[in-house]
Amino acid sequence: MEQRKDIGTQMEKLINELQAKIVDLLNLPDVKPQDIEPDEQLVGGRLGIDSIDVLEMVIMIEKDYGVKIDSRELGVKVFASLKTMAEHIHLNVSGQTN
Repeated sequence: MEQRKDIGTQMEKLINELQAKIVDLLNLPDVKPQDIEPDEQLVGGRLGIDSIDVLEMVIMIEKDYGVKIDSRELGVKVFASLKTMAEHIHLNVSGQTN
């Protein structure tokens, strides 16, 4: 039970971190990190994230977490929402964080 609670805390921390990184990376001046809901659609949603933004996020995830997204199919799954992005990073992280 303790391990499950720990994973939940890690995921919450990772989601909070990703919210801030996305706002900063994509220069979303009218969006606060906490405004990005974990389950909301990222690409093509209200934030206006497009394919160029996805490419920037792919590079950020690889650089900051050591996690590669090397196919379009995988990218569609990973960038469906903030939660799916965090889950993919959590499951594949190589121990490298910035």
